[in-house]
Amino acid sequence: MTLSDCESGQVAKRETMQDKILENLTTAVLVFDQNLKVRSMNPAAEAALALSDRRVHGLYCEELFQEDASSLDNIRNALKTGACYNKREAQLLLTNGNTLAADYSITPITSGNETNLLMELQPRDRLLRIRKEETIKAKQETARILVRGLAHEIKNPLGGLRGAAQLLARELPNEELQEYTTVIIEEADRLRNLVDRMLGPIKPPTMKPVNVHEILERVCSLIHAETNGALQLVRDYDPSIPEMNIDAEQMIQATLNIIRNGMQAISQAMPLSDGTITLRTRILRQFTIGNTRHKIICRVDIEDNGPGIPSNIMENIFYPMISGRADGSGLGLSIAQSILSQHSGIIACESEPGKTQFSLFIPFENKANHGLEMPTTNNKNAGISQIKNGNNKQKSAGALLS
Repeated sequence: MTLSDCESGQVAKRETMQDKILENLTTAVLVFDQNLKVRSMNPAAEAALALSDRRVHGLYCEELFQEDASSLDNIRNALKTGACYNKREAQLLLTNGNTLAADYSITPITSGNETNLLMELQPRDRLLRIRKEETIKAKQETARILVRGLAHEIKNPLGGLRGAAQLLARELPNEELQEYTTVIIEEADRLRNLVDRMLGPIKPPTMKPVNVHEILERVCSLIHAETNGALQLVRDYDPSIPEMNIDAEQMIQATLNIIRNGMQAISQAMPLSDGTITLRTRILRQFTIGNTRHKIICRVDIEDNGPGIPSNIMENIFYPMISGRADGSGLGLSIAQSILSQHSGIIACESEPGKTQFSLFIPFENKANHGLEMPTTNNKNAGISQIKNGNNKQKSAGALLS
């Protein structure tokens, strides 16, 4: 092997390592050429801008996001003068219509006669979301400990009460009097079942490889049967998502609880035939849940066009016994959050009148998934299937996260 071969091998290794570093950065990095066209961007930038690298390659900067004219002029000026440019609390209007609040810095990089711009973008809402999730998880754990303690104190006397009623029923000479002991026994059983539901899933999840879309389709079939097909269910799936090691029964329960909540909210505000629930799946990379950063996760969005969640209970909807309906038990969302927590995931919610969206974030590498082969990152060019209720036709809707 010649010296030149050794040097070439070292350069190749160095470039491979640089690619890996860029791919694992949580900071969004974009490179623009001297015409302000996109040359490349890392996975964090794909997630922040909701666009894939291959799809935007060669697009102009202003085609990625819209900002005030003075900021775009400053970016162009940085390219001409070679001076760095920083901006805090920028409001970027993305191609999907959403607004991204972010800090960014522009650094010109000159190589030979060519000058490129390096853009480092840090979404501000990401830090706020992480802080909020840490608070939610801490409060959830506190509430869970409190409920366990109360459950123990309630179930013990209930067992004694039920046993005494059974003994009393045997001693009563008149069968008509046993009607009263039957009421005592049935009410004791009802309270015990309520406490068990408050505790959520007691058994540890049984993890098996499952396609998340099979779970969603199972839930859709249940909702379709409950509503006699009156409620419109819209699927927006990424078919490239591989199987995940999850407890299918528990995940069905979590998803069903959320969709039923949306269905019941819709039925109180409008005819079910005017209601729509959308199920959307996507892959996200370099995503932080609490204090853990996951290389890749599956995001499941459940969106309805109901009246929205009252603002006075929005912060507490995942606690037991909190409900926006007079006839609601307030346990469905609490149980769903407990199930996601057992899968190292979390549920987030955004709501306004006419649109409520619950997002389930499920890591591929959760506590029971260490032996599972991770999906490759080549799926960003996979099509998204869109299916409406009663229509099995599928059509391509662009690249992942586009």
